[in-house]
Amino acid sequence: MDRLRAYEVFVTVVARGSFTKAADTLDTSPANVTRYVSELEAHLRTRLINRTSRRLSLTEGGEALFDRAKSILEEVAETEALATTASLQPRGRLRINAPLSFGSLVLAPLWPRFMAKYPDVELDIALIDRVVDIVEEGYDLAIRISRTTSGNHIARRLGCSENLVCASPEYLAIHGMPKVPADLSRHLCLGYTYGATSDEWQFAGPGGTLESVRVRWAIRANNGSTARAAAIAGAGVIWQPSFVIGEDVRAGRLIEVMPAYRMPPIDILAIYASRRHLSAKVRVMVDFLVDALRATPPQDGELAPLRQ
Repeated sequence: MDRLRAYEVFVTVVARGSFTKAADTLDTSPANVTRYVSELEAHLRTRLINRTSRRLSLTEGGEALFDRAKSILEEVAETEALATTASLQPRGRLRINAPLSFGSLVLAPLWPRFMAKYPDVELDIALIDRVVDIVEEGYDLAIRISRTTSGNHIARRLGCSENLVCASPEYLAIHGMPKVPADLSRHLCLGYTYGATSDEWQFAGPGGTLESVRVRWAIRANNGSTARAAAIAGAGVIWQPSFVIGEDVRAGRLIEVMPAYRMPPIDILAIYASRRHLSAKVRVMVDFLVDALRATPPQDGELAPLRQ
């Protein structure tokens, strides 16, 4: 049995939802399609597809094989392209997950440049603030704003961003300006649900001393832009990366508090499953983002949205 051909037939049957339609797509007979699937099931000693007169459905083993077989076929196609052309042309759908604020504010303006450079790559972008399982949820690449990485995946650092602690002029006029971290315990604070610091904010003070303070939430949101809007409206003190609120500070909508105390900068990471068999489309995207974010121009020193 030609296993690669069997994988191709199996994937096509699933994609088209019919043995007959798969035969038309592959320019072969329905009998040949049936034979390949049956031989593959015999080889694996498990049923892959439940067949009825009206519809097909995948077994648990069939679902697991479909995702992997589809990936194998894509890798084979890219490998063949590498062997037959002077340079590999990345192609196919590239599924990317990124946080909502970073994806809309920083990444969205970059996509037209990538598309112009790699026209055969189709971008499928999901902006979700929660941490996704890239394997379980079918992503090729995830962008994370985090100080920690998962030991199960490869992480490449794209840059970093300053974290700023700010409040609106209206809020500060009513509640006063905090001078040291301990003062924040008496203020209303705006939190980010997925933030690693939770309700304990940590700072590096003058001379490098570390200080932390437990804050009380006025609002906690699962999206940075929501917390930003609340801060501008005077709801409380916020910390967010400079790519979210840096422009608000420059425009005077927010005022940085306790400038002598700094939160640690936060890394911007590209996360993917493995270096082994890394597809060309993922590789060129990661390289593109490294170059693009490195070239992001600094603005007003500490307010640089990204800093290597």
